[in-house]
Amino acid sequence: MFLDTLSVWELGALIFIMRIFDVSFGTLRTIAVVSGRTKLSVFLGFFEVLIWITCVSQLFSRITESPFLVLAYACGFAVGNAVGIWIEQSLAMGMVVMRMLSAEYGVQLVKALTDHGGHQVTTFSGHRNDQIVTLIYLVVPRREVGRLIRQAQKIDPGLFYTIESIRQFGPDLPQPLPYATGWRAILKFK
Repeated sequence: MFLDTLSVWELGALIFIMRIFDVSFGTLRTIAVVSGRTKLSVFLGFFEVLIWITCVSQLFSRITESPFLVLAYACGFAVGNAVGIWIEQSLAMGMVVMRMLSAEYGVQLVKALTDHGGHQVTTFSGHRNDQIVTLIYLVVPRREVGRLIRQAQKIDPGLFYTIESIRQFGPDLPQPLPYATGWRAILKFK
């Protein structure tokens, strides 16, 4: 095998690179498993283990030659975590729930989100301390979050928001229902 002909330094560099790949695949695979992406997790898991077995077999067969190989293995693991996270953030897969809370600019925020992004926005009125506030709720692709937050903060610099990843969501309603449904209908008497 050609790996047997590599010098310790060359093998160390190769182990470092292989660990970056297999740990990055592992990070992405874990996220795919949590978000329910079965096919992607199977694909990534196959290559993660294939690379790992190759890397570990080379490390164990030549570990006595130099402690540098162990150091390369550990460094590749550490860098692979950072690379995997960076790749996942760059891909920004999946959907998120965005909740925005605005005291003064609720109407303007809703108009901007629906006019410029075409998003279906649901709003609720509420109270914070003695102030009336608007809660804005929308489900969007994760890759749009940064742009939407920047857009919303231009309108309301004091905007409070939260973002949650979601695994599944139902079909979009074409418009909010004009009446209470479910348990809310039972409890709502007028």
